[in-house]
Amino acid sequence: MIRNRLTPKILAAQLNEEFLSIDNKLLSTFIHLFTKPEVVIDGYIHGTRKRYMDVLQYFAISLTLAGIQVFLMTTFFKEALELSPEIKEAIESSPSQKNNPFFNGSFNYMTNYQGLIYILTVPFSALASWLGYYFLGERSYNFTEHLVLNLYYSAQIIIITAVFSIIFLLFGLNYLIVSTLIVLPTFLYLFYVLKSVFKDNFWDALAKFLVVMVIYASIFLVLVLVVSIVLVLIVLATQK
Repeated sequence: MIRNRLTPKILAAQLNEEFLSIDNKLLSTFIHLFTKPEVVIDGYIHGTRKRYMDVLQYFAISLTLAGIQVFLMTTFFKEALELSPEIKEAIESSPSQKNNPFFNGSFNYMTNYQGLIYILTVPFSALASWLGYYFLGERSYNFTEHLVLNLYYSAQIIIITAVFSIIFLLFGLNYLIVSTLIVLPTFLYLFYVLKSVFKDNFWDALAKFLVVMVIYASIFLVLVLVVSIVLVLIVLATQK
């Protein structure tokens, strides 16, 4: 039991201990997810949970940072989410986009629901990695443990994406181009995390990673198809 009364000094000390000091859990978790992700993830799964930040806390902090990014973009950098007139015209004139009620040349709708998209994608990425490794005979992690792995991975990616997006926006770079360039490093980082956690050699890790990507792409395509059908049915129903 802590018997000290709460004062500004005590609150400041707690803030410094948790977030600002050199040896704080947030900084250690962030750095070690790059340098030794297997220690963070495998340690958490097997019960070592005081050295690093809890996975749900870390994911919540990443969503908070993503929320700050969305606020800055929708408040001060609205033009960064708009396609150029040339690209917009080219897309609108393509046969696949004619009379498409969901395309307006802007990605504001994706930005507004960015946090929800991040949350919803984690279970599917965990399902893909679990199925991929399960089919290949690597069953040391169950689905929940793959969920922990993907939560840490997603949180790290969200933090990096949000920080770089804010920096690039301040320098006037196009957000859509920047976000596209960030995609490849995120997949490379996932390969690195899986290889480190499951301690495979390069070729075994690459084979398993490709299987996971195929499963994830298949799940994503099915979801897109289902959502598209539902949206079309909604539009048809409202037009009657």
